[in-house]
Amino acid sequence: MIVASAAALYAKVMMTLQYVHWQHDGAWIGYLVEFPDYWTQGDTHEELMENLKDLYQELASGSIPEVRRVAELHIA
Repeated sequence: MIVASAAALYAKVMMTLQYVHWQHDGAWIGYLVEFPDYWTQGDTHEELMENLKDLYQELASGSIPEVRRVAELHIA
């Protein structure tokens, strides 16, 4: 029962975000598709991904005013 509960909690917490990345002058640079105005970088691709996770937490927390995001508008 504990394993099932942990798996259910993990499924709720885990999410997938799209990001754009490239290498420039030896550094990895990237941004989250949802927040294209906010870039970060890392010395390795793995470090970039960790920095993107941190960036998402900061931007999604609501503690930064006037964060611009990308959204979709469906028109029928």
